[in-house]
Amino acid sequence: MCCFAGACRFVFNKALALLKENHVAGEPFIGYVTMAKHLTTWRNDPKMPWLREAPCHPLQHALKHLDQAFCNFFAERAAYPCFKRKGDQASFRYPDARQFKLDQSNCRIFLPKLGWMRYRNSRHVVGELRNVTVSRVAGKWFVSIQTQLEAEPCAPVVNSAVGIDVGIVHFAKLDDGAHIVPVNCFERHRKRLARYQRQMCRKVKFSRNWRKAKARVRRLHARIANIRRDFLHKASTAISKSHAIVCIEDLQVKNMTRSAKGTAQQPGKMVRQKQGLNRSILNQGWGEFRRQLLYKLAWNGGILVAVPPHHTSQTCPDCGHVSPESRRTQARFQCVGCGYTNHADVVGAINILERGLRLLACGELAQSGHSVKQEPTEVTTQFAA
Repeated sequence: MCCFAGACRFVFNKALALLKENHVAGEPFIGYVTMAKHLTTWRNDPKMPWLREAPCHPLQHALKHLDQAFCNFFAERAAYPCFKRKGDQASFRYPDARQFKLDQSNCRIFLPKLGWMRYRNSRHVVGELRNVTVSRVAGKWFVSIQTQLEAEPCAPVVNSAVGIDVGIVHFAKLDDGAHIVPVNCFERHRKRLARYQRQMCRKVKFSRNWRKAKARVRRLHARIANIRRDFLHKASTAISKSHAIVCIEDLQVKNMTRSAKGTAQQPGKMVRQKQGLNRSILNQGWGEFRRQLLYKLAWNGGILVAVPPHHTSQTCPDCGHVSPESRRTQARFQCVGCGYTNHADVVGAINILERGLRLLACGELAQSGHSVKQEPTEVTTQFAA
């Protein structure tokens, strides 16, 4: 499987290099159909016999992946495609259901040029098989099976609405005063991760001991990611099942976590403090939490509303007065107009809920860009090989 993933990476990089040379020469862009003919030439090249040993369809899908990356770049949805390095997450995909077989009763899957392999089942596969992706994460191989099924529109079993103000001290503060305690998995493993990284730096690069130390660092990174993902799934599932309308802030996490280092001519201020804040924000996983809420609410018949985040913690929910002085501390809010007092995060959650309901009442949900449609749902199931 490592050889197949390496062949897909080689085809991706070779096609990207060809496109760069083509652009420098002033030639038109090479699409997937033309690039697939180059793939046939590469597979028949006697200098690359190992490329012919890899299955053809995953190699073709690597070219499709590159073509889609350029489409996203031309549409200004992503950056320019870059080369894939050896040692990054290895993966390859069989894009057609006719290319593999699934035996769920015996926990087996058949992949071309790999044969029948057993896997550890994590959940039952439902729906029509679409494709399968084989990937390696921290030394472990996983098989992700994507299926398609028709999901009937369902009505929410609850009719309550909630406003959520995400933060660092409290992962999420609800408008009724309840809060979700953050897991802070990175901070708990930060010292150990730093110790493993120092040990890796002392080894001779690419030696056997260096590879062992690097694998130890990867396993710890994977553990941190798994803890965070498990926490986010549990929190988003509980909220989506308890509320029909969830209002959150439309936060631009990428802009919030930009470095304050600056340039040599204009150096930044309080760089280390900003670095710690960025690390704490990224440790929470706000973007992933919002993504999970969106599709889980759609499954349960609810909706997610993203509201502008401006002055949510500086607006009095009682009199509507807006003033930065009302937020005396990070946690205390006391309105300078009417004297209303509450926790600052609770005030923010109340204002978020009010703005979300106002958007729904005024028919402005489409402007938030998060209208939910009941469409066929594609379910991805992951198994450990």
